[in-house]
Amino acid sequence: MADNRDTADKRDSTDERDAKDLATEGAEDRIKGVAKVVEGRVRSAVGGAAGDTGEQVKGKAQEIKGRVKQAVGKAKQRLDPNPGVEGE
Repeated sequence: MADNRDTADKRDSTDERDAKDLATEGAEDRIKGVAKVVEGRVRSAVGGAAGDTGEQVKGKAQEIKGRVKQAVGKAKQRLDPNPGVEGE
């Protein structure tokens, strides 16, 4: 007969590994946002150099997405009452 406690223990440890506090998630979002802003600037510059208006617009859109991601990350960090402590 199988013991269900083993599966429950494994599931709990996996859930704990996947759980992050808001401050950590916010920091990750801010880093990803910065990367997206840089990527958008490069794409826009390449489009400008090539005379491709479509690429310039796509680059600017990517920049905006990155700025939004940064803002979301900042908000998450502000909302975390206990930075460094994983969520429950």
